[in-house]
Amino acid sequence: MKKKREMKKTAHLEEVLKKIYDKLFNNFGPQGWWPASSPFEVAIGAILTQNTNWANVEKAINNLKKHNLLNPKKLKEIDEKKLSTLIKSAGYYNQKSKKIKEFVKFLIENYNGDMVKMKEEEDERLREKLLSIKGIGKESADSILLYALNKPVFVIDAYTYRIMLRHGFIYEDITYDELKELFEKNLPKDTQIFNEFHALLVNVGKEFCKKSVPKCNGCPLEEFLDKKS
Repeated sequence: MKKKREMKKTAHLEEVLKKIYDKLFNNFGPQGWWPASSPFEVAIGAILTQNTNWANVEKAINNLKKHNLLNPKKLKEIDEKKLSTLIKSAGYYNQKSKKIKEFVKFLIENYNGDMVKMKEEEDERLREKLLSIKGIGKESADSILLYALNKPVFVIDAYTYRIMLRHGFIYEDITYDELKELFEKNLPKDTQIFNEFHALLVNVGKEFCKKSVPKCNGCPLEEFLDKKS
């Protein structure tokens, strides 16, 4: 009964999500995500950003650019240990080096290293393929789909989950795909809205809805706290 009772709070979620979006946009303005010079750079950034902050990812990306390596074929050819050293700032560099190698191999074997060709793939089919790559999880796959390929896929992360849970809109054990569907079904199927909304949630999560002690006073979403039960 727990799930059924708590999910009733989402009956008017379409209206609530629009209000949340408007509040955050008016407060923070456009976020300009994902900062990158190419879709391939976005994809590599999506892998590097796992379990670290963006400042560390930028250092790793800039290091790859400095060595003229932000290219599928060059990343395929580079020694894995050397790649690990170049992306060290992003943390978990040995694992991420392997993940980058796996992604590049997939891109070259399936799309001749061309992100434009990858974009031509049907959305759900492509998501399945990305999730089949060793080391690519749902958040990374959806980030690639949304930010690199401009596909209308909503990205779920820890910030989104935390904000929605603390304001009483979801049950605690909701799955990634359930929360993703919740957003996708209650928002216009618009890439720009999905892009901006996710980035705005990340911003409010970093500034106010912190993991340990939330700063509710002054938060743009403070008014929604009365929806808690």
